[in-house]
Amino acid sequence: MPRYRHIFFDVGNTLLFPNRARMLAPLSREKHPTLEAWQALERRTKQEFDRGLIGGKIDHGFWWTFHTYLLEGANAMDEGVRDQLVENTQNSANWDQILPGTREALARIGGQYTIAVISNADGRIDQVLTRCGIVDCFQSITDSGIVGHEKPHPAIFAAALRKMKADASESLYVGDVYSVDYVGARNSGMDAVLMDVSGAYREGEFPRVESLAELERWLQN
Repeated sequence: MPRYRHIFFDVGNTLLFPNRARMLAPLSREKHPTLEAWQALERRTKQEFDRGLIGGKIDHGFWWTFHTYLLEGANAMDEGVRDQLVENTQNSANWDQILPGTREALARIGGQYTIAVISNADGRIDQVLTRCGIVDCFQSITDSGIVGHEKPHPAIFAAALRKMKADASESLYVGDVYSVDYVGARNSGMDAVLMDVSGAYREGEFPRVESLAELERWLQN
């Protein structure tokens, strides 16, 4: 008998990835980091964010920290530019990079479980999922911009579980930030696994995968 009946997914850095050129438009192109440098910044930010998460505007705080490090590393620190970068990053329309095989993997997973989305977003995450061709894979979409609570607050997980008429004990959450996604889901009674594409948590002792294909294999164990 399967461990879970329901699987809930984060979106950013789990199913969809940043359109870095659009996000970084306020910064001169020669200052744009490579993908490898971007992922290194992501690893650093996650590790530091996890140690210091104390509440407030979670998503804004994460990206404020990330872009502070980005600009400092490029010797281009400018508070106005940082504010523009954070705003661009929190615009869900700029999270439209989808890896090959994503829809096919979701279709296979959706054939065995009911699947849904819980995302810290701006109230428009359904639009970008539609544009990327995967919105119909999900039975429900719970967006913090509509709910009024960000992960890790239990209210957003509770709202998603109600929508799906799902029991937390039969549900798994897949997200990419330990203190937001993993801890938030576990505190809401769900199991959790980290989607760790950037490798921020390779030294951790909690469940993690680096791709949807790896998640599929993990679910079979």
